[in-house]
Amino acid sequence: MTLVSIKKELDKAIQGSYGIPLFDVFDMSSVDGVFEALEGKRAPTILGVYTSFFAAPNAEAFAAYIQTRSQHNSVPVSLMLDHGDSIEQCIKALDCGFTDVMYDGSTLPLEENIANTKQVVRAARLRGAAVEAELGHVGMGHQYDVYGAKRLGFTDPEAVEYFINETGVDMLAVAFGNAHGLYKGEPQLDLDLVREIRRRVDVPLVMHGGTGLTDDQYREVIAAGISKINIATVIVNTATERMIKAANEEKASMFSISEAVKQAFREWSLHFYEVFGTMGKAEMEK
Repeated sequence: MTLVSIKKELDKAIQGSYGIPLFDVFDMSSVDGVFEALEGKRAPTILGVYTSFFAAPNAEAFAAYIQTRSQHNSVPVSLMLDHGDSIEQCIKALDCGFTDVMYDGSTLPLEENIANTKQVVRAARLRGAAVEAELGHVGMGHQYDVYGAKRLGFTDPEAVEYFINETGVDMLAVAFGNAHGLYKGEPQLDLDLVREIRRRVDVPLVMHGGTGLTDDQYREVIAAGISKINIATVIVNTATERMIKAANEEKASMFSISEAVKQAFREWSLHFYEVFGTMGKAEMEK
């Protein structure tokens, strides 16, 4: 099937209390690994292209590969710009066939974040795409001891309803003790904050920064109200280790190295489908 917006699948995830992963992908091998996993487990999935990677000259060609690859499977797959850093970049992604975009104005003053997000939402509506925004700010794991662990950047539940009503955004990334990359120290997640935000609004809530959590923590996050979880670091690190190992083998080749990347993405995708409860949910598609 062709690529589809993830909004419908996320609405089903809210009702079914399961999570849908976004896997950031960087080349054909990583894409193929995820596709092998999602088709076998019939798991709706989001492929993410990170903002800096989308700025590369081959971004349009990479998007075209994912679009072509999706035509050979029967599971709902979405292509999303991850952390779009400008209105113009989000519109470019939409023009390239992305089904959904994230505009990240989380470091801006609230009203500027709202104004920019509204422009992206208007552009996305014309193309049948959904938009994710971020309120609060999810910091980096290497700063966690002086950032997330001290509750800096946490999403203000009082501002959530106002933000969503003003922007019309389709999904919202929230900060509740999560962080991008590897955590410096133990993750301290405020699930009561997630529950409070979930109580106030009905849009899908998103967690960025899952690497380092236990499987039980993922399940608790989903039970609290998170419907979409972005995954990158743990898979990329595994793929890197596998590439190094493959390169040092006696019969190393370009093919064995790319196969190592594919298998890392396939195996981690399967793992997260099971933990998030995503397996088999595509069978609900009419």
